[in-house]
Amino acid sequence: MRTSLSATSAALSAVLLVLLAVLVPFSVLSAWVDLEIDDTDRYVAAVSPLSSDPAVQSTVTDLITDEAMQQIDLGPLQDTVRDFLHETVRSFTTTEAFGNAWDTANRTAHEAVTAALDGDSGEAVTIDLAPVIEQVKRDLVRQGVPFADQIPVQRTEITVIGADRADTLRDSFRWLRYCSIWPAVATLVLLVLVVGIATVRGGLPAALTAMAAVGAGFVLGAIVLRILVAVGRSRVLDEVPGGDRDAAAAVVDALTAALRTTVWVVLVVGAVLLVGAVLAQVLLGRRWAGQR
Repeated sequence: MRTSLSATSAALSAVLLVLLAVLVPFSVLSAWVDLEIDDTDRYVAAVSPLSSDPAVQSTVTDLITDEAMQQIDLGPLQDTVRDFLHETVRSFTTTEAFGNAWDTANRTAHEAVTAALDGDSGEAVTIDLAPVIEQVKRDLVRQGVPFADQIPVQRTEITVIGADRADTLRDSFRWLRYCSIWPAVATLVLLVLVVGIATVRGGLPAALTAMAAVGAGFVLGAIVLRILVAVGRSRVLDEVPGGDRDAAAAVVDALTAALRTTVWVVLVVGAVLLVGAVLAQVLLGRRWAGQR
């Protein structure tokens, strides 16, 4: 009878390990899309610190300067004016006003980003810097900066996900958005059922075996999730234009920061459960051996 229960417990643990390796990353990704990517306030909060990121400041400065210089023709003074305007805009990107403009741009861009992830094929995911440019121009004109009034306020985009790569991601995002937080709920229900059934059928030893499988499954799921995040980041940035790549990398890293944090949380929880269950099994085995 014990042999039968042991075999059943081992088989159940193996199945649980495989299920968790799949469910944990899927649950975290779907919850991330629902709670952060689809939520405007959380989205803006995630990318807001990027207003002080050197890569973002440099990209915005270059774009604004290039757009402005297309409207200015001063012959031999062209390079001098370009350098002056570039440094002036770069200085502005370190101010609080730029941070506010960046937040405004991303709040406006959020709807466009989520729409692009649901959109038609061939459509890239971008952030429109027009609100930022408008704020930059307004402040520079107010400060009396020469040629600031020549800065054109028009749609100027940073590409975050290239069109081809966006096409491959859209189906995945739609599925994750559709599933919402329910995979995470299903994972918790599964764990309670498995550990409960193991406890009823095999007592404490079976419960500890199931708990060890849960811990191992969490560790394996966390590793799978970390690999998915790393591979996804690499593939997304591969198709971003060179001039936008540093800024796009900063945006992608900001948006996936919660995922990377969750990897460590799941990994630590899994390791604690696994080590704790194994140690409890060892101590329990010694106690029983001593009682004989």
